[in-house]
Amino acid sequence: MKLTLKTGISQVLRRELTTWREICQDSEISLGEKIYKSWRQIISYAYNLYWRMGNECEQWIRIVMNQETKKLVESINPLELKVLEISGKQWQDFSFHSYKSLSYPDLDICSQKLDETFDLVIAEQVFEHLLWPYRAGRNIYEMVQPGGYFLITVPFLIRVHHCPVDCTRWTETGLKYFLAECGFPLEHIQTGSWGNRQCLRSHAENGICEYYVKYWHSLKNEELYPASIWALAKK
Repeated sequence: MKLTLKTGISQVLRRELTTWREICQDSEISLGEKIYKSWRQIISYAYNLYWRMGNECEQWIRIVMNQETKKLVESINPLELKVLEISGKQWQDFSFHSYKSLSYPDLDICSQKLDETFDLVIAEQVFEHLLWPYRAGRNIYEMVQPGGYFLITVPFLIRVHHCPVDCTRWTETGLKYFLAECGFPLEHIQTGSWGNRQCLRSHAENGICEYYVKYWHSLKNEELYPASIWALAKK
């Protein structure tokens, strides 16, 4: 994703210097751990600057999820698909036959559905913020035409992030049965997940999702520590 410069570079630098000072003054951690944390902070700051200058970076927590969901979409002939994305534009540059994105208040997915139907409806990192997720799932089911698909991604073991509210978490199994309850046949739901303790520890300590640095951030998957969950359900 690309981001415009909303926070001054000096403000970012002051924040990083404060963090470095706290690391150095922490008497409860060893010298080796201080060096390790300081180096991670330098990497984080460098990528923060790179991102804020308008360059593209991917969040560590999204790398595998993005790779796997892309494979899923590529497997269903995207050039022929009429697509609706809910509350986001992550997929706007993908090669679909047609694409549109709608967000609240133009579409309140918990209480509204469009009259038209789609080959694929996408909701990335949306459903955890919904007060009425089952209602939203039923509305999406109605907007997916027979033989069409619903792609959903949600977080799991990450901190609460109000946008404006944060309500729900699902495991792979929980998400699969939630989609079945919304109407999608259980046998036509593919799920996946990714996460590891290194990523979760970083997120817990910093309260943010770090940007992925190859050879620095591990993409090893530890099944008992999922950060991201996704599913593709066929109607």
